[in-house]
Amino acid sequence: MAETSPAAVQADRYVIDSRASRFTVQAFATGLLARMGHNPVIGIRDFSGEMQFNPDKLEAGSFRLVIKSASLGVQNDISDKDRREIERLMNQEVLETAKFPEIVYEAATISVTKMADMLCSATLNGNLTLHGVTRNQTIVVRVALLGSMLRASGDFTLNQTDYNIKLVSVAGGALKLKDELKFSFEMVARKQDSKSCL
Repeated sequence: MAETSPAAVQADRYVIDSRASRFTVQAFATGLLARMGHNPVIGIRDFSGEMQFNPDKLEAGSFRLVIKSASLGVQNDISDKDRREIERLMNQEVLETAKFPEIVYEAATISVTKMADMLCSATLNGNLTLHGVTRNQTIVVRVALLGSMLRASGDFTLNQTDYNIKLVSVAGGALKLKDELKFSFEMVARKQDSKSCL
């Protein structure tokens, strides 16, 4: 047991580079006009996060991710009018961004399994706080080790109603969104200079 505590101390701090990362939410349309409408793809534009990771021993510590809920925007090729309306609904009625400005994911436990040279799988067992509701959310991530950089990718799903989110509809209810949302990500995290750590 004494041998494991130094590993935690020696774990490197990796910080997400949001400019080099991609994080999207896929919503699914239903209703009479669903065949004519798009399944909205929402881009998450403002997020930050960091984790503790020891690449030599493939041991990971805590991970924390914070998303600014007002930074979500529609990526589909649609009219400006439709884009503004969907984003208005999303900010005011779905996410209620003025009331809940942040979406936070925190994982205290991470298990890492080596898959190949410089490639591993990580299972994050954490809590997602969304729309004022906190629920357990397990996320499986594929991680590539590239020198002082990590590239993590994966996806997960959740139901909006689990977080007390109202399902919205447009066009007088002819076009609705399903409860399920699919999150997909490809994130780049860079090791911070250990000299800056106390």
